[in-house]
Amino acid sequence: MSPQDLSRRFGPSLAPRSPTPMTRTADHPRPSRAPRPSRAPRPSRAPEPGAPKRLGAATAVVALGGLLFGFDTGVISGALLFLKEDFALTSFQEGTVISALLLGAAAGALGSGRPADRFGRKRVLVAVAATFTLGLAAAVVARDFATMVAARTILGLAVGSASTVVPLYLAEIAPPRLRGRLVTANQVLLTVGILVSYLVNLAFAGSADWRAMFAVGLVPSVAMLVGTLFIPESPEWLRRDAGEPSGARPGGAAGPLPWARPAVRRALLIGLTLAAVQQFGGINSIIYYAPSIMARAGLPATHSIQYAVFIGVVNVAMTVAAVPLVDRAGRRPLLLFSLAGMAVSLVTLGAAMSVPSGPATNTIALICMITYVGSFAIGLGPVFWILAAELFPPEARARGGALCALVNWAANFVVGQLFLPVADAVGVSWVFWFFAAVAAGALVFVLRRVPETKNRSLADIQGELALRR
Repeated sequence: MSPQDLSRRFGPSLAPRSPTPMTRTADHPRPSRAPRPSRAPRPSRAPEPGAPKRLGAATAVVALGGLLFGFDTGVISGALLFLKEDFALTSFQEGTVISALLLGAAAGALGSGRPADRFGRKRVLVAVAATFTLGLAAAVVARDFATMVAARTILGLAVGSASTVVPLYLAEIAPPRLRGRLVTANQVLLTVGILVSYLVNLAFAGSADWRAMFAVGLVPSVAMLVGTLFIPESPEWLRRDAGEPSGARPGGAAGPLPWARPAVRRALLIGLTLAAVQQFGGINSIIYYAPSIMARAGLPATHSIQYAVFIGVVNVAMTVAAVPLVDRAGRRPLLLFSLAGMAVSLVTLGAAMSVPSGPATNTIALICMITYVGSFAIGLGPVFWILAAELFPPEARARGGALCALVNWAANFVVGQLFLPVADAVGVSWVFWFFAAVAAGALVFVLRRVPETKNRSLADIQGELALRR
């Protein structure tokens, strides 16, 4: 695709630059400086009128993948209360229904990078939307334990692929000054999806209609499926495609990844570390087991879904607050503030859980859970996914992001499976103090290793990573 085509789709600021001005500059240094302000910058400041609308429309459609990510991970918390009775599930089978999505997500994250490089971001996003629709439809009509596990596995494949390709696509269509906000839009809709799932659970809890809970998710999945048929391909991927010899596979995915390059190794170290910290910092233990934690603290758990809704509201509100901050305050300050708030909240929560239950300690425990979720949502939650889409060079971006998502989902599975058994064995306070130690260690890691990427081109980020020690 030509630079003019890219300019018409997303605006001139995203179109590949022509080498012609550089040639003129080399041959005639001084005369070339005068026409540059009148030719290059002006179109960037005044892009084609329809380009911002197309950028917004593409973001809205693709970010539905984030909403479905959140909805499908959260809806099971309410649906399981009723489908376990219909299917007469044992405790082991209940865990399997939950973990099937997590294992499917790990496989989807690992398997989505190469197709995204080879066939393009758009085609993979269409396939992701179709997989969401298939998995939700299968869950609605499931008749026994086996078919429900199969449906949840299909949903996991879609969730894992979305966690890789959605932020990747959004990062590649965005100009540097808006990249953080567009990628954070995915995280906002993820938290909205979790909140919507809680509200849907609450709406259908009286009728015990768990099939209707899953069916609601078909609305955004079909909308995403139809919308992705009309979005443009990522300009970054089209640039690479345009540079390939005739007949070559788009994206050049057949070649080996450049892991030997220092910039790629450092990007991988940062991405994989933050992926693990997101989960071993305890966020999904709080999200999944909030009612159980409250019950352990002595608070009544009879209204567990209402508690989950409240935590979901805090999660959404703080993620929305992060949208303008990621491109104003920067990635590093948000990460540092987030990790510090998480560590302090977890230490205090562990202390509150280690003493006999009472009104004061119960209130402290609830406040600590709220401040913990808020601290995570304003920093580590969205910033990890932004960095996973920014740090890798074009030829390694999809597969590097896929590896980060794989580690994230694998850690999610481990923490989700071990939280309650370990809490029973050593006490829940020690589990929270372990999470606090992870957050504190990550704080030091960010100070030493993570570069600031705010308002910087993807090429500039690569240059800094190559020079870092």
